[in-house]
Amino acid sequence: MFFYVSSFSQNLCKTAIMDSEKLLPNNEIEKFLQYDFSELWLLTDNNLVYGILGDDFQRIQIKLISISKNINNQKEYFVYGKSKVKENVCEFVGKITMVKIQESKREHFGVDDEYKNSGIKTQGLLCAKYEFFENKLQSHSGFFSGDLETKWFLDKDNKIQYDNINIHSDGYFNNSFVGTWKMYNSKLENICHWGDYRVPSVDCSFDIGAAEFSVAEKYLKKGWIDIALKGKIGSLDSTESKSMDTVKNWWE
Repeated sequence: MFFYVSSFSQNLCKTAIMDSEKLLPNNEIEKFLQYDFSELWLLTDNNLVYGILGDDFQRIQIKLISISKNINNQKEYFVYGKSKVKENVCEFVGKITMVKIQESKREHFGVDDEYKNSGIKTQGLLCAKYEFFENKLQSHSGFFSGDLETKWFLDKDNKIQYDNINIHSDGYFNNSFVGTWKMYNSKLENICHWGDYRVPSVDCSFDIGAAEFSVAEKYLKKGWIDIALKGKIGSLDSTESKSMDTVKNWWE
């Protein structure tokens, strides 16, 4: 782990998931075990989940397909998903284990305080560990491990919701997975980070976008060409758009 930290001790951006929101110090995890957080990790469109593998920022795509709470241990969630690097797709299974839940001081309520009177009871940050193991029978497989941070709020109906209150903020990102990927039966180990809307804890030279995610030109050949071309989608005619809609998702 020391090698991982020292080798990636660059000028990192997107490290503060709470942005300028302040957290209360107590770990309230026992208070929130009654709630189910699984939907928060399944909600975001996969086209808006961005990830990197290795110091050269090779693109990795992660799709969490199903998540269920462990009825015998309410801190654990069982996970099934798939990963994709270039054309190589691997399925994986594993778990998310919650370690801390902190409530925020609730000082931010979106643009023009639009959520201030919406009945939100509380909100905060969930911290967890994750371990996802790819199928050993598949090509170039290994396992992911690291730390997860997720912003959430408890609504007026007593349901845990994905916190997108400040989604229009330039610094917004959520579901921050920060860790490593290690190949089975090998010394090969790479940094592997992914998250919703931005890549978390990544070198500032990589994501040069202000209002939204944007990859620096020198990294585009590492799997990011379609992100650079995303703005052209709106210029397609209806026939082209319709044909694109019928394309099968890579994890199906």
